[in-house]
Amino acid sequence: MLTVFLAALAAVQGGGFSSPFEVNFGLFFWTWVVFIILFFALKRFAWPAILQATEARERKIAQQLAEAEQAAAEAKAALEEHRKLLQGARQEAVQLVQDARAVGEKEREGLLAKARAEQEQLIERAKREIATERDRAIAELRKEAVEISLAAASRLIEQRLTADADRKIVTEYLASIGKSA
Repeated sequence: MLTVFLAALAAVQGGGFSSPFEVNFGLFFWTWVVFIILFFALKRFAWPAILQATEARERKIAQQLAEAEQAAAEAKAALEEHRKLLQGARQEAVQLVQDARAVGEKEREGLLAKARAEQEQLIERAKREIATERDRAIAELRKEAVEISLAAASRLIEQRLTADADRKIVTEYLASIGKSA
């Protein structure tokens, strides 16, 4: 911008622009003087602030990189711990399933044993009832056999004996037959 200003100033003084390839030593000299003054001014005032800002930015970036590495290491450690916990949870789940199966199997065996015991009780009760009914039926058959025998005997003899004496004789006879059989 300064060069444009100086060129415009030279054009006003000189009466017009010359060729761009023409060397104007006055313009050349003043451009270098302004450049050197600006260079030293920037070196003295701006560059320390720029360097300080750059170094601060560099330190901040280095700190952020260190924090990122630390966070990555922590994340890796947390991931490894998570994997260990997950493995432990899987093992615990497998153990729980095995325990549940064992408890279920014990419960099943207990229920089967209980069912077998109830079945045995039912069978025993049924056998007792059958034996009772059989004994009752045998007694009933004996009673009817006595009646039939008495009726047959009375027809054969054609006389009627006393019912109690007849029954006693036949009952003793059937009891002796039952003991010998």
